[in-house]
Amino acid sequence: MHFAHAWAGRILGPMAISLLQRRPAAATAPAGGRSGRLAGVALMLGSGLSNQVGAATGALAFPVIGPAGVVAVRQWVAGVVLLAIGRPQVRRFTWRQWWPVLSLALVFATMNLSLYTSIDRIGLGLAVTLEFLGPLTVALAASRRALDLVCAASAGAAVVVLARPQPATDYLGMALALLAAVCWACYILLNRVIGRRLPGAEGSAAAAGLSALAYVPIGIATFVHHPPTATALREAAAAGVLSSAVPFLADMLALRRVPARLFGVFMSVNPVLAALVGLVVLDQGLGWPEWLAIAAIVTANTVSVLAAGRRTAGGSSGRPG
Repeated sequence: MHFAHAWAGRILGPMAISLLQRRPAAATAPAGGRSGRLAGVALMLGSGLSNQVGAATGALAFPVIGPAGVVAVRQWVAGVVLLAIGRPQVRRFTWRQWWPVLSLALVFATMNLSLYTSIDRIGLGLAVTLEFLGPLTVALAASRRALDLVCAASAGAAVVVLARPQPATDYLGMALALLAAVCWACYILLNRVIGRRLPGAEGSAAAAGLSALAYVPIGIATFVHHPPTATALREAAAAGVLSSAVPFLADMLALRRVPARLFGVFMSVNPVLAALVGLVVLDQGLGWPEWLAIAAIVTANTVSVLAAGRRTAGGSSGRPG
């Protein structure tokens, strides 16, 4: 799977791609001409906004049930949706199939908890920006081109700007966002393995279901110490729907209308969307150095995806798909 494909959403997007890739080529080719592409762009924008608004909505419940409580509800919602779509035949899994699924379940559990805890400490925009270093690192690690070294240097300089010492610098929050980035990188690599060993979305669905089960005792313990209100539960459930179910559907429909490379480029704007949503919904403002750092990381992602797309197109010309 091309790395741009693996950027399609935090949990459900890669399932959309996995399902589409197993359909006839005619069904997966972008259709509809200019109007279809515009509709695809609108769907991608809706997916990105839904994902970030979902995270911001979940953050509204932090004062009542904390990040762990929000993540528990979010994982339960995502698990139910994924299991309904993927329908994994777990009794038929071999150990060769089980170990990447179990590893992915651990990644799911760790990735969302570290990200949401980071959002609670350093804000939505900075947390998502640092997390985006995960897929960028996976993309750059496979290349030795000078352009990719420039992209890596730009992203590294942006991290230095974000982590520069200040009285209010929260290094633990940044470390948690970087842990989420590591998890996202592992998530991409594990999905490649699972995609080769299991059909459709069975592997991702089984991993999400296991992660949801793991959060049952965590959620119960959290709610015992921090009794939830109806509003907090609604906000946490909304986070699960807006950051899981809606992006999955929007991504699947978008990938029928736009090329995968354009999809990968558009995923790069998520840190910007996160910063804007954080500003509007959570009143989390950023200074100009933070905006410059976000722009540098977004640019590095975009350039890397575009360059990789040109290389893939040139290298595969005239050869079987």
